[in-house]
Amino acid sequence: MGADAEPSGGRGGRSRLPGVVFKALLVFGGLALLKRLRKSTTRWDHARAVADALSGEKFSREQARKDPDNYFNIRMLMCPATEMVDGSRVLYFEQAFWRTPEKPFRQRFYMVKPCPKEMKCDVELSSHAVRDMEEYKNFCDRPKDQRPQPEEVIADVAEHLTTIHLSRCERGKGCLYRGSTPSDGFPNSWSGASYCTSDMSIYRNGELHMWDRGFDEEGNQVWGPKAGPYEFKPAPQSTYDDMFSPLNFSAPLSLEKKIDASYEIEDQ
Repeated sequence: MGADAEPSGGRGGRSRLPGVVFKALLVFGGLALLKRLRKSTTRWDHARAVADALSGEKFSREQARKDPDNYFNIRMLMCPATEMVDGSRVLYFEQAFWRTPEKPFRQRFYMVKPCPKEMKCDVELSSHAVRDMEEYKNFCDRPKDQRPQPEEVIADVAEHLTTIHLSRCERGKGCLYRGSTPSDGFPNSWSGASYCTSDMSIYRNGELHMWDRGFDEEGNQVWGPKAGPYEFKPAPQSTYDDMFSPLNFSAPLSLEKKIDASYEIEDQ
C-alpha cells in the first residue's frame, strides 16, 4: 500500500457515518410519531369509523351464487339518519330482495357510540325497532327533504333489540372491527326462540359479515343461517348478466316465507 493510500475506514468511512445516523434518526422518529398518532385515536374516532364503514349499499350476491340453498341475494342499505345530543350517531338500516328494494323485509335503527370506559371494547352498536316502518321505507334512497327530519327520527327510535360490542382488530387479521352480543344474547320470542345473538365483522375492503341467530331455552338454534354469517359486499357496478340472473328476480311467496324462517328477526 502506498504512502498516499487512504486506509480502510478512514476519512471516506467517517464521511458516510453522519448520513447513516441521520437516516436512522428519521426512521426511529417516524416510528415514534406513528405510535403517538395511534395513541391519539379517541373513543369517538372509533365510533365515527364504524358508522362510516357501515354506511352504504351492500349485497350478498356472491354468497347466494355459491350457496343458494342457504343464502339469499339480499340488498342491505344503511345511511346516517341523525345525531343524538351526546354525539351518538343514528343510522337507518334496511334489507330487501335485490329485485324489490322498495319492499324491505327488515328495518332498524342502529345507534353507534363509544363503549363505556369500564368495558374492554371500542364501539357499542345497538339496534332499535323503528316506530313507524312504513314512513321510513327507502329512507336512504330518498332526497333529504323527503325524509323524516332529525327530530322525528329521534322520536321514532323505538325499543332496544340488541347490542354488539366491537373491538379494533389486531394487525394482520384483515378486519377493522369485530364483535358480538353477550353469549346469553337478548330476549327474543320469534319462531320459538328464547333469545338471539348477533356477530359482526367489518373488513378493510368494505365487506360486512353479519350472523344473527335465535335459540330456544335448550340452546337449539331455531332461526338464522347455520352455515355461517351473511357476507355483504359493497355494491358493484351492474352488469348485463346480473340483470338476468335468477338470483335477481323477485322471490315467490314460498321463498319469502322461507327467508322469514331462516334470516329475519321480528321485532319483539
